Amino acid sequence: MAQNIYDNPDFFAGYSQLPRQVHGLSGAPEWPAIQALLPDLRGRRVVDLGCGFGWFARYAVEHGAESVLGLDISEKMIARARADTPGDRIAYEIADLDQLELPADRFDLAYSALAFHYVSDFARLVQTVHRSLRPGGHFVFTIEHPIFMAAAHPHWIADEDGSKTWPVNNYAREGERRTDWFAKGVLKYHRRLSTTLNTLIDAGFALNRLEEFAPMPEQIAAFPALEEELERPMMALIAAERR
Repeated sequence: MAQNIYDNPDFFAGYSQLPRQVHGLSGAPEWPAIQALLPDLRGRRVVDLGCGFGWFARYAVEHGAESVLGLDISEKMIARARADTPGDRIAYEIADLDQLELPADRFDLAYSALAFHYVSDFARLVQTVHRSLRPGGHFVFTIEHPIFMAAAHPHWIADEDGSKTWPVNNYAREGERRTDWFAKGVLKYHRRLSTTLNTLIDAGFALNRLEEFAPMPEQIAAFPALEEELERPMMALIAAERR
């Protein structure tokens, strides 16, 4: 069973104050790049894996999705999503992505934002998603980039010139990583980028696009703190399609 750190009161309180949770999708710098990967949502049946507060689920319905199933392990997340979501085209359920079962050939789009690095058995999850998609169905997701999370102690350090440098070590040693972020001992799983992509290919997906997110100049102009994201990729954005 996956660690449910999001129901930790300290973690939930801190996480809820992130700009992407206060302002929704517009508060996520990578959102314009994600939008470019999405198919036309009109008439689609969507499953949102790790739906959080339901920001994407509501976006999908606002842009014509027929229905959305939002899944998250956190009771606090699901309670907030339900409270913030009107209408009956979105259903939210508590689910552990490490033990997920989905009906076959049900969905046209599987979406996930920054959730899969908490999943220990990524291959099982990808196979489950593949079975749940109709032929030609889309799979679009974001993860913490393995360069960002590989190190045992990921944090900025100063190089010989005093410039910010992000350490990359233990890259080929896949598996558990524990970090302190709003709470101590947050459990994540590091996988090489090649492992993530080959797992998709082995499950029968065709890769459509890989983006290693970097902010655009206009974003940096508006939010100068984003400039440090040019030093290393924090996120990978991946679009695939069921053959």
